[in-house]
Amino acid sequence: MQAAAARAVEGPVRILAGAGAGKTRTITHRIAYACSTGAWNPSQSLAVTFSVKAAAEMRARLAALGVPQVKAATFHSAALKQLRRVWPELSESYFPSVVEDVRSLIDRAMRRVIGTDEIDTTTYRAVLAEINWTKVSLIAPEDYPRVCAAMHRRPPADLDPERMADVITAYEEEKTGRGMIDFNDILLMTCHVLEHFDEAAASIRSRVRWLTVDEYQDVSPLQHRLLTLWRGGRDSVCVVGDPAQTIYSFAGATSYYLLRFPEEFRRLNADIALERDYRSTPQIVHCANRVLAASPMRDDYLVLRSARETGRRIVRTRYDTDEQEAQGVARRIAALVAQGESPNDVAVLMRINAQGPIIRAALGRMGIRSRVRNEYASSEASLIDSSSAAARAAAEDLSSVKAGEVTISTIHAAKGLQWRHVFLIGCSEGLLPFGVAGLGVADDFERLEEERRLFYVGVTRGEDTVTMSFAASKDGMGGVGRTPSRFLK
Repeated sequence: MQAAAARAVEGPVRILAGAGAGKTRTITHRIAYACSTGAWNPSQSLAVTFSVKAAAEMRARLAALGVPQVKAATFHSAALKQLRRVWPELSESYFPSVVEDVRSLIDRAMRRVIGTDEIDTTTYRAVLAEINWTKVSLIAPEDYPRVCAAMHRRPPADLDPERMADVITAYEEEKTGRGMIDFNDILLMTCHVLEHFDEAAASIRSRVRWLTVDEYQDVSPLQHRLLTLWRGGRDSVCVVGDPAQTIYSFAGATSYYLLRFPEEFRRLNADIALERDYRSTPQIVHCANRVLAASPMRDDYLVLRSARETGRRIVRTRYDTDEQEAQGVARRIAALVAQGESPNDVAVLMRINAQGPIIRAALGRMGIRSRVRNEYASSEASLIDSSSAAARAAAEDLSSVKAGEVTISTIHAAKGLQWRHVFLIGCSEGLLPFGVAGLGVADDFERLEEERRLFYVGVTRGEDTVTMSFAASKDGMGGVGRTPSRFLK
């Protein structure tokens, strides 16, 4: 099926690619094939993805395949370059600077609305996430309270919807008053140009004649709007994604556009499913399939088939406390290293950042080096793509490989990565799934489904072994008990 996908160079094309199915290899060979046969002009081809690292990897693969002229970038990087190129045609003023100190703007906005002093880091991240969610969801501040009421959405920081709307407005005023734009303004401004400035729009579209979109299950309404405007009615587009790996719904991502892609066009040139997993053993694939099979939305998800020979069974372990879990995981990793496994081939995946320090301390006591990845660092790094950012990311990865380090990562930050041995910790109700009380309301159902997909992503990061564990009680909490995650059953 990979070959069929690579040869389907005329759009529109949808490729549903499961975990470990060779998605990046397939789409880069498709682009190279289309360019080498003359079906596409490399200089008018654009591939967009969601992270600096993924874009850099795609560029490297395309260069190795003989088509270095093809542009591969993040959404924000591609849009920013387009804006800067056409800006002199639109305005005599300087191009606005992209704000770097978002924290100070939010501090000012909160002070204006509720009179608070400088806010703590947790509140800052929550308010920033809500502001970004409204933008990528195309929700104006004046519509925010009505949307909250309709969606039963609770604003962060104990704000009511009206106050949160005021904070959003104050943030925009603080930002624009300083002649600045934020990352999502880049996409909004590009949409505005494409909609209202015909010559500039034609110039932009002339360079995106053939469009490939990776991780399409993660597009937001704003990104979908930009993609539609880039196309300008043309159908030379290929989207690639996996509905089961939609784990950023809280940030505005939705698999709706991937699942409904055939309905956007009268006819698809190709609709291909890549269900063969070349990464994981049959035991890991069976576990992943079983998690999704229990979902009411299972018909939307692919059923994977492993291309590998049989491997080791999935190990599930109960510990009494978090400390014992950390020690037990560290001992297992030390045993792997003693058997000749590289620490670089081992990852400990967690639901929230707070689980990391105890694991790192336990590894340190065993003399094992580690590095920490979290969703904050991952998401910040994915916003603007540049050669320097990609070079820094590559240098950090190379440094860790040379040193030999176990990766400690949130599952969110581990998306798109893989290791020979994965330890999935904290597999208890309340942690994974995180904070889901039950299925009493629609919001709980949606959150539970997101947690199910997150568990699936964690499991499918493993190549050879996956070890799951949970602690029956929290350290120092006496009789406060935990039950195993429903996803273990």
